Amino acid sequence: MTDLRFDPALPWWAIALLAGLALAIAGFALWRGLRGWAWRGLAGLAAAAALAGPALELGSRARLSDIVILLDDRSASQSLPGREAQTDAAIDDLGQRLAALPDTELRRVTVGDADDGTLLATEISRALAAEPDSRLAGVIAVTDGQIHDQAMLPETIPAPFHVLLSGRAEDWDRRLVIEEAPAFGLIDQQVMIRLRVEDQGAVPEDLPKQANLRLSLDGENERQVQVPVGTPLELPVTLNHAGQNVVQIGFDAPEGGELTDRNNSAAISINGVRDRLRVLLVSGEPHAGERTWRNLLKSDAAVDLIHFTILRPPDKFDGVPVNELALIAFPTQELFMERIDDFDLIIFDRYRNQGILPPDYYLNIARYVEQGGAILVAAGPEMASVESLNLSPLGAILPARPTGRVIDQPFTPELTDDGRKHPVTADLPGAPAPEGEGGDDWGRWLRVVQSTPNPDAEVVMTGAEDAPLLMLSRRGKGRVALLTSDQAWLWGRGFEGGGPQLELLRRIAHWSMEEPELEEEALQADVSDGLNVRFTRRTMQDRAGPLLITRPDGETEEVPLSQTAPGRFAADWSAPEPGLYRLQDGDLRRVVALGPSAPKEFEQTVATGEHLAPLVEATGGAVLNLSDGIPDLRQVAEGRTAHGRGVAQDWIGITPREAATVTGLQRRPLLPGWGWLLLISGLILIGWLREGRGGRTGGGRLPGQAGPDDARA
Repeated sequence: MTDLRFDPALPWWAIALLAGLALAIAGFALWRGLRGWAWRGLAGLAAAAALAGPALELGSRARLSDIVILLDDRSASQSLPGREAQTDAAIDDLGQRLAALPDTELRRVTVGDADDGTLLATEISRALAAEPDSRLAGVIAVTDGQIHDQAMLPETIPAPFHVLLSGRAEDWDRRLVIEEAPAFGLIDQQVMIRLRVEDQGAVPEDLPKQANLRLSLDGENERQVQVPVGTPLELPVTLNHAGQNVVQIGFDAPEGGELTDRNNSAAISINGVRDRLRVLLVSGEPHAGERTWRNLLKSDAAVDLIHFTILRPPDKFDGVPVNELALIAFPTQELFMERIDDFDLIIFDRYRNQGILPPDYYLNIARYVEQGGAILVAAGPEMASVESLNLSPLGAILPARPTGRVIDQPFTPELTDDGRKHPVTADLPGAPAPEGEGGDDWGRWLRVVQSTPNPDAEVVMTGAEDAPLLMLSRRGKGRVALLTSDQAWLWGRGFEGGGPQLELLRRIAHWSMEEPELEEEALQADVSDGLNVRFTRRTMQDRAGPLLITRPDGETEEVPLSQTAPGRFAADWSAPEPGLYRLQDGDLRRVVALGPSAPKEFEQTVATGEHLAPLVEATGGAVLNLSDGIPDLRQVAEGRTAHGRGVAQDWIGITPREAATVTGLQRRPLLPGWGWLLLISGLILIGWLREGRGGRTGGGRLPGQAGPDDARA
């Protein structure tokens, strides 16, 4: 490498001024007709050049090797039949051929699985950023062409880009595509899942054009339906409970050898929610705690509340017309007979059996509970009287029988052993510690109705003299809660420090309405970091587990559960692969979907060069199938065709770049100082001699020179 450099002795403006002055003098001499004008000008320019300090910079260079990037796709879709062997053979063959080329370095990049699929374009960009453009001779990708980050693909690169596709020309696959699925749905109402079954690749002509679609909700009640292939359709699903509903959809692998059955099924999690919770609150008489229930239920935007208060008992005869006692008549027939099934919860707050509701109404309420309804009875002293609801037909479903005694003495509510396990009362803020482990943090109540609980009732709180205070039970498909004191309002008023009044009443009401988070027998699976799961088992028993897990491939595994709190057992577990897992502990079963049942790698499995074609075309590369053989490798000049067909097989080319680096520099003056002096002096001398011999070149005369007229004389 040789370059001309300058080391001026004067500022450039001074040198330019000197050069301009020399040209001006030469021009003046030309105008005067002096024959040495050119030599004078050259002498001035030589003096300006000498002051500029020209020098030759001589560099020694070392050639740099060319770089070829070889991308090795090892994503999950490359594990399909035949592809791994094709990839291994191609990588080994190309690696050996590139290693045999002189001055060529190989950069091998392995592309694995990622949460978002095959990020081949991202790896290409990273590999290009790590290498200088001047040394890049080519990029070769051995892949099935199924990438999921096409937006990251560069528009062009300074070398040929070749794609060698694994797979076979006769590959085909049938897959399930979920086009649209809701994340939430209303309980007992249909939601629509939009899907289609489609074929890809070289599908056999005799393959049936219909698929037998199987559908199940939470792994139960599987039903089948025939659907046409390639036609979008909407599948109705009815959610039957609150919380997570797992819908599993799939079809059996068709005969004929499709690539994989990993994309033949899908698991969709839909959260079941209630439209609005409809609550009927009937207060038997005005009292200090009546407003508590109303405020609690009205503060919840998801609750539609209908509240009736009986201000005047039927046995009171004061001559006041009925139409002057209420704005509307108590619609007992409509509420308790015709529209009772519209309610999610009925609350009787200090209600007396005083003849307002006939026996048939109570029987209908009992039927309502047996078929899945819920009632909550908040009782006062009337529970121990002859007007007790226990003496009505409703008493058959209540969880306790009053003894007829009302205990009028202060007491602090206590949690029973079952109460420390039950989600309604467990972990209530400020709950008293078990006996001998600390003092009480709750305020006292002043009254409780003594009762005898039924054997199947769960007593979760007790009052004075260990009398049952809060009891919960199940009747048929429904639920019944009984609170044997009307003193909960004391907590809300802060009496002796108060207590979690609203939280307790909220939990009782929502347990009655079957909120999943308050189920006493439940199995939760909290998924984090992809396939890591924390199992939480809630139970009223003293032990739980081991948890039986059925994997997507049918294999089973037992996971022991350890106690973390009363009624709480947990375990941390990592799933080996995405898919649908079935959980079982005794009679309790649960289905959980971990990751997509059809991973992104298997959404589309037929090899294609479509996604990488823009970069291949922009660089003059080629897309070739490894099923046709591993192509030959050649070196071609930059700008020439980088692929073609040889005598026996295809070939791909890389372009040697002949890059080099400077290893040293040496600067030599164009002329030494004495050389410039001789050059300038010689030019001046030649100009002087030229003028002295030749004189003027035009019509002017020098002194003493004879003109034409003198010769004629």
